[in-house]
Amino acid sequence: MSWKEAAEPVLTRMPGVTRPEGHVPFKRKMGWTLGVLLVYFFLTNVYLWGLPSAGAGQDIFGQFRSILAGSQGTILQVGIGPIVTASIVLQLLGGAGLLGLDTNDPRDQVLYQGLQKLLVIVMVALTAFPMVFLGGFLPVSPELAATYGQMTIQMLIFAQVFVGGILILFLDEIVSKWGVGSGIGLFIIAGVSQRLLGGLFAWGGLPGEAGIIPTWFSILFGQESFPSLLTGEGIQALFLGQGALLAIITTVFIFVVVVYAESVRVEIPLSHARVKGARGRFPVKLIYASVLPMILVRAVQMNVQFLGRILDSQLGGSMPAWLGVYDGQGQPTSGLFYYLKPIQSPEEWMWWLGEASQAVWQIMLRVGIDLAVMVIGGAIFAIFWVETTDMGPEATARQIQNSGMQIPGFRQNVGVYEKVLGRYIPQVTVIGGALVGLLAVMANMLGTIGAVSGTGLLLAVSITYKLYEEIAEEQMMEMHPMMREMFGGGR
Repeated sequence: MSWKEAAEPVLTRMPGVTRPEGHVPFKRKMGWTLGVLLVYFFLTNVYLWGLPSAGAGQDIFGQFRSILAGSQGTILQVGIGPIVTASIVLQLLGGAGLLGLDTNDPRDQVLYQGLQKLLVIVMVALTAFPMVFLGGFLPVSPELAATYGQMTIQMLIFAQVFVGGILILFLDEIVSKWGVGSGIGLFIIAGVSQRLLGGLFAWGGLPGEAGIIPTWFSILFGQESFPSLLTGEGIQALFLGQGALLAIITTVFIFVVVVYAESVRVEIPLSHARVKGARGRFPVKLIYASVLPMILVRAVQMNVQFLGRILDSQLGGSMPAWLGVYDGQGQPTSGLFYYLKPIQSPEEWMWWLGEASQAVWQIMLRVGIDLAVMVIGGAIFAIFWVETTDMGPEATARQIQNSGMQIPGFRQNVGVYEKVLGRYIPQVTVIGGALVGLLAVMANMLGTIGAVSGTGLLLAVSITYKLYEEIAEEQMMEMHPMMREMFGGGR
């Protein structure tokens, strides 16, 4: 008996959101999408019961929070991390040919979706368990522990985090089946937008926590001191300090580059085999695999740092120095985990500012490793993404053949179409993946508004652009039902 036959009774009975039977009108799709977004924002403000105070504890996903969504100390503590980790595992297993599933077979599609859901549930538990029971990242209220017992409160906190992880899984499924775009993309946009707006307009708070615009007003009206621009200290304050000019320039630059890269494409002409005059184009974009594979690269780095934090909390000072030395804030300052930690701000690598405690060669080695991981990892995961989402030359050739279209000047044959597409798709996939990785590291090194990670900013801009294109396509199909039938937009 194969593993598919043994697992089929379980995988086919996994709970899920029912797919709509017919076409869902555009207004209803937008209603579902906005409804899920409101529920998501509500859940990010539902704090875990059992903590000493609202949002208490260390955010183990701190530097990755903008791409993993969710919120520290709330029911959405784990965010989309388990979903992304499960996707990585499935992509690696599928890429190695270990699953034996044909995604073109409806039965295997059901098994794949069930397996993915089961893996997400397992990952939610594996992520929540060390947070609650091992690392002390979600501390228990001393008063409640004295009344009900430490283990009882920990079990209740674990249950809340687990339920939150399952809820975000189903919210993602609702958007994918009943809304526009994907839930994961929607949650990333929401989280990044919050941080961008906060970085621009946040008022009050502790010194240094106000947004850029309120800080500028305070400086202009003399409420906050600012060094002379004729001095090195003043220039540093303008670009890296209170003025945050470098963060603004970097943020605008990333927006412009991503939007431009999304518009750069090689267009392969298509014509309908039976309907004369019916023509189209298949675009092979520069960022063909989108920037979503970047989530997978950062998720691998996040899991490595997660492991380091757990080991540090359990071993304390007995961890080997070559593996990692941690400071009082749970951040690695040397060792393997330090070199594998992504650069997150200019202060972490600009040694001439005097804020780094490491030697120049250590800082440069860390920058080099981060750059290599993101560029090479971006290219590798882009290839995996294209192959597992049926965007490769072979799958695309079959889609063109099945749609009744053809490439003018070539024989109507899937093999011929595959060779034509093979001239562009593999090369563009690698170049686009490497480019996105380079941009992500650059944005992190130079800083962005609201301290949004470079990957988070790239994802938000790209997903927003694609969401705009999907909304425009949905509106076009709503106005012209014949186009919906031609492109298979039946839902």
